[in-house]
Amino acid sequence: TPMSAARFVEQELKERDIQASTGESDAEEAAKAREAAKPVAIEDDITLAEFRAFQEIAPMQEVPAKETHDVIKRLRAVKTEPELIIMRKAQEITDAAFEHMRTYVKPGMTEREVQMEMDDFMLWSGANSLAFSSIVAFGANSAKPHAVPGDTVLEAGGVLLLDFGAKYRGYCSDMTRCLFLGAPAAPVKHMFDVVREANEAVEAMLKPGVLGAQAQELAEQIIDKGGFGGRMGHGLGHGVGLDIHEEPLLNSRNLEPLVPGNVVTVEPGIYLPEGRSTQINLPMGGGMTTVPIIPPMGIRLEDCGVITEDGFDVFTKSPHDIVII
Repeated sequence: TPMSAARFVEQELKERDIQASTGESDAEEAAKAREAAKPVAIEDDITLAEFRAFQEIAPMQEVPAKETHDVIKRLRAVKTEPELIIMRKAQEITDAAFEHMRTYVKPGMTEREVQMEMDDFMLWSGANSLAFSSIVAFGANSAKPHAVPGDTVLEAGGVLLLDFGAKYRGYCSDMTRCLFLGAPAAPVKHMFDVVREANEAVEAMLKPGVLGAQAQELAEQIIDKGGFGGRMGHGLGHGVGLDIHEEPLLNSRNLEPLVPGNVVTVEPGIYLPEGRSTQINLPMGGGMTTVPIIPPMGIRLEDCGVITEDGFDVFTKSPHDIVII
């Protein structure tokens, strides 16, 4: 809360023996305190309520303040080993949830029913809360990167996209997997293989010094080569920590090199909201006709991991193989 943040500042000031109010000391002691005081840094993205609470605790005429930009974001972008231990546990819960859903999901269920089961499993397995509102998207809904689970019924022959994560001791996890309700046709399998290749190629190239833009470029190149150019339409990945979206970003705008301790997702996807069709020549004089080879659908494959001194350590343990239920 704004006041608790201000109280934290107050405690820090007490530890410095800085008098924040002239009413608590004589004029000479107050002047010495002001002269010795180090500036208090205030990030420029705090709310007005937080700033007002700070002013109440530490009037500006007594405690010098310095405006800063993205200092906290940059500090949070590099995780410490204790933070990484917690995040691995959050991902362990998330992986366990996917293993459970592999045997739980059946045709006839609705997206919402699947979501409730998956969310409950994570909470019963030790998650303090959810990292974000889980995405459960079947069939044509899977072509929407941020689909909201609804009453769509799962049917044999379709694909179910699950994007979800547990939150454990304040830290988030994030992963995406697809379940196929029956063996996918060859064109759909090719689509999955392209996404998988993009995921694994990027994860193999990530290391300190790599730019977020370079990671995005590699994924786009593989998707384009596979015949689905321009069909991803979102950034390749993002930082994860106390919030589900943090720095650094893996996208075309990020020209800063990755450093050890950065925790990021790698989540290439291909989305075909109108499907894909082709023309074939029907036998017996039937002529050319258009037939669907890929129904409206989307496929995404997402892992989360940390940049190490020489590579990328993936937290996610769920395999990349096609899962048929």
